[in-house]
Amino acid sequence: MKQIIQNLKTGETKLEEVPAPQVRAGHVLIRTSKTLVSLGTERMLVEFGKAGLIAKARQQPEKVKMVLDKIKSDGLLPTLETVFAKLEQPLPLGYCNMGRVTAVGAGVHEFQVGDRVVSNGQHAEFVCVPRNLVAHVPEGVSDEEAAFTVIGAIGLQGIRLLKPTFGETICVIGLGLIGLITAELLRANGCRVIGVDLDPDKLKLAAEKGIVTVNPGQGVDPVSFVEQYTGGVGADGVIITASAKTNDIISQAARMSRKRGRIILVGVIGLQLSRAEFYDKELSFQVSCSYGPGRYDEEYEQKGHDYPLAFVRWTEKRNFEAVLHAMAAGQLQVRPLISELVELHDYLQIYDNMGNKRSIASILSYPQDSEPSATVSVGSQTLPAGKGVMGVIGAGNFTKMAMLPALKKAGATVKYIASAGGVSGTILAQKHGIAQSTTDYRQLLSDPEVELVLITTRHHQHAAMVRECLAAGKHVFVEKPLAIRPEELPELLTTYESSGRSVTVGFNRRFSPHIQKMKALTDPAAPKNLVLTMNAGFIPPDSWVHDMEVGGGRIIGEACHYLDLAVFLSGSRIASVCMNALGAHPAENTDNASILLRFENGDQAVVNYFANGHKSYSKERVELYSQGKTLVMDNFRTLKGFGYKGFSSLKTRLDKGHFKQFELLNSRIQTGGEPLIPFAETLHVTQASFAAIESLRTGEWVRVP
Repeated sequence: MKQIIQNLKTGETKLEEVPAPQVRAGHVLIRTSKTLVSLGTERMLVEFGKAGLIAKARQQPEKVKMVLDKIKSDGLLPTLETVFAKLEQPLPLGYCNMGRVTAVGAGVHEFQVGDRVVSNGQHAEFVCVPRNLVAHVPEGVSDEEAAFTVIGAIGLQGIRLLKPTFGETICVIGLGLIGLITAELLRANGCRVIGVDLDPDKLKLAAEKGIVTVNPGQGVDPVSFVEQYTGGVGADGVIITASAKTNDIISQAARMSRKRGRIILVGVIGLQLSRAEFYDKELSFQVSCSYGPGRYDEEYEQKGHDYPLAFVRWTEKRNFEAVLHAMAAGQLQVRPLISELVELHDYLQIYDNMGNKRSIASILSYPQDSEPSATVSVGSQTLPAGKGVMGVIGAGNFTKMAMLPALKKAGATVKYIASAGGVSGTILAQKHGIAQSTTDYRQLLSDPEVELVLITTRHHQHAAMVRECLAAGKHVFVEKPLAIRPEELPELLTTYESSGRSVTVGFNRRFSPHIQKMKALTDPAAPKNLVLTMNAGFIPPDSWVHDMEVGGGRIIGEACHYLDLAVFLSGSRIASVCMNALGAHPAENTDNASILLRFENGDQAVVNYFANGHKSYSKERVELYSQGKTLVMDNFRTLKGFGYKGFSSLKTRLDKGHFKQFELLNSRIQTGGEPLIPFAETLHVTQASFAAIESLRTGEWVRVP
């Protein structure tokens, strides 16, 4: 299928051939008929992409600080690699989609195949959208009109926050697409509406809809006009839908407001507020977030958990429905806003010279005869006569930043990459010479040429996918963790034992030259104390990694790296675990904890996993004490020895062992040999992570099976 994407590094807007998405549980698969191009939002993205590095930095000063902190902790070259990789990540454009349902996922009952629906889907021939971001289109509303629904909901949410009453005077500053729709909906709400803009064409459209217009470009002062229009009272409310860097707009809004007036920001403007302007009138100010309640809430959007109507009357989906009903009732006329209707293959008519466009709304029209394909050929690839062909499931940051570069350097042959949306996988396939990009990972399992499947999806999918790959006769590499629930292990172990195939978990740190040197310098029979510290950094609590059902929490999902490292350096299994966490009543998904380990050989270790440290401090540190000697590894860049004859230090660029791990893995798949990590050891480390959570729950030492 065809999809429009934006390259943030070069600024190029492309119509890319990508695999069509597969319908997922709780989602709806839609064949697109029309999409609306949001000239404001998409112009900003296109112009950002075309800007140089210095200009990009000036537009995002908060990101510059993050880069500087990363340079301090990881070094210049690794940081630059990360920044450039981020810029190379393609950005799918669009969020105003109209089409027909072609498939419904498990658990979806309110939609049927053939239904006309709107969603926040992208500019693509097929989109897979969560149920709570999809709404039925009433009869009498055309496809072109329905494409305005999502952007109309943005304006409607601003109105809901303003809470206007019948007869109030509301000023809308900025009569672009959202501003014009906002003004018309305010009129339908019984308000007197004043619209402010510099564009005569937009002002003319507004006037035709009964909106009082003001053009500051013709010498009219909006503040004086509003005061005169309201008899000296001032506007009851102001909604700002403009996009400009100046602070003048917020000042104008304050000065034109009546005492105790309300100001809502929907657009993007400078926000250096004058305290006096707000203080004297006791003004209220609020920023509106997109379509309404539920936006960016994973429970609502991705998991389909609706807010009870009695408590949250207007969610984002119900805002979609309200806009559609206003169109059906004739209260919102959007057809006059359509500046052009363009076929998808002529998309550059819209995106070329976008900065100089005077259009209000551009509509893209999609062919209805194309057949969706889950797999696309990215390029020709000659496969070796021997063994070692691989397929990758997952196209996220780890795949992009660590795994594929390491596999390419190791000379591995990757035939497939599977990704849920298709775009990220296709771009990575193009970059790394991978022949096939697919949204159906089972294509890899049914291909007899594929011997090894590498899994880098979200954690809750790992155990089931490992079992499925083993049952298909494939060797498996799975990025940690192996599983996130104890009950997943028995069936996984049974499948492993009957498959005759290997399972490797991505415990890469044991392959770092620093850890290998520590192991070589240590007498395996001598008692050891280990202190392993990860300055993991803060991740917002609403991130999927904290969700115990999806990410498993950061102890199971990431601290398992250090449990494995402790097992490797000790050379012994963990006998028992005791975990303490920060706070009076720590939760199971804590990310500020100390894990005490007792080993069967008598060694002991403490794993500190902290999220409350500073970013500029080293992220990882390992200390080993034994026989009156000490080894200290700092951030996989330096290793220092104290008390060792013939060894004082080892310095490298940042090396966490990724390349060595994949180099060895590629070699084993091609030529055979022992697994990189014994599966029993991997299983044991996984059980130790579960024991740590149990210890926190019970407040006691827990034995590891």
